[in-house]
Amino acid sequence: MSQRIYFIGICGTAMATLAALLKRKGFAVSGSDEHVYPPMSDFLAAEAIEAFEGFDAAHITPDLDLVIVGNAISRGNPEIEEVLDRKIRYCSLPEAIRDHFLWGARSIVIAGTHGKTTTTSLAGWLLIHAGTDPSVFVGGIAKNLGPEGSSYRAGRGRDFVIEGDEYDSAFFDKTAKFLKYLPDIAVIGNVEFDHADIYRDLDAVRLAFQRFVNLVPRSGLLLLGADSPEAAALRPLARSRVQAFGLGDGADWQAYDIEPAGDGTAFKVRRDGHTWRRFEMPLVGRHNVRNALAALAIGAEVGVDGGWSSSGRWTA
Repeated sequence: MSQRIYFIGICGTAMATLAALLKRKGFAVSGSDEHVYPPMSDFLAAEAIEAFEGFDAAHITPDLDLVIVGNAISRGNPEIEEVLDRKIRYCSLPEAIRDHFLWGARSIVIAGTHGKTTTTSLAGWLLIHAGTDPSVFVGGIAKNLGPEGSSYRAGRGRDFVIEGDEYDSAFFDKTAKFLKYLPDIAVIGNVEFDHADIYRDLDAVRLAFQRFVNLVPRSGLLLLGADSPEAAALRPLARSRVQAFGLGDGADWQAYDIEPAGDGTAFKVRRDGHTWRRFEMPLVGRHNVRNALAALAIGAEVGVDGGWSSSGRWTA
C-alpha cells in the first residue's frame, strides 16, 4: 500500500509542485488550504491531487504517514494542532525535498534575491535539450517545461535543478529553505535586502547566503554574480571552486556586444577571457543575459557544451 502524505497549505506554488513530484514517485498525496483557487487549484486538479477547501482537524486521519507543513502555517491552525497532539511525523517542505530527492542527486541550486525562477527554467531547459534528463523544481509555472507549462519536471538523470529560496522553512524552522538543498553546484546571482518580515536587516540576509556558501563541497562549484557586490563578496568564504558571471570585465563568464534580436536578445560570451560564441535567446533585458550566463556555466560544469543549435540560438 502506498504511503500517505498530507500537505497543510497545499496551494502554495512550491507545495503543490512537491505534491505532484511525490505523487509521481508513487505516494498517495492529498492536502488542504484556506483558499483553493487558480492557478494552483487547476494544477492540482490536472495532477488528480485532492485539495480540501479550509483547514479541519478531521482531515488528519490515522492512516497518514507524513505531514508536510507549509511555511504560511502557524500555531493555532486546527490541522497542525492535531498533528502535534497526536505526534504524527511532520516536516517542512525543504526537508521533504531533500530527503526524497536530493541525497542521491547532483543538486544544482539557483539562489539570489531575484532572477531565480528564470535562471532555474533556463538551466533546466538547457540540460533537458542537451539530453541529461534532469529533474527540475521551479517556484512558478515555466512555459518551457511542457506544452502547457509546468512548475516541475521528473527526470531520470542525475541532475536536480532547483530554485533555492531564502525565505524561511516553517513555523518551527525559521532558517532559509536553500540551506536544506545539499548544493553541488550553487548559483548566487545577487544579494540584496528583501523579505523584511523574515530578515531584520541586510546583515541577516548576508548571513543566510554565507551559510549557503559554506554548504558547497570542495568538489563542487559556486557561481557568483560578478555585477552584484554583495554576491561577489562571498568568494573568500568558499571551500569549493568559484566562477563569476556578469557583464563587466574580469568575469569568468562575460557577456558583451548585447543587442536586440527580433523579439529577443543577442550577445557574445567570453569564457576565461577568450571569445567563445554568440547566442540569441527569446528573452529581453540585460538581467536575462546574466541569467543565461549562469545557465551556460551550469551546462559547462555538467559537461554540456550544447543544448542549443550550432548557431548558438536558444529555441524553446
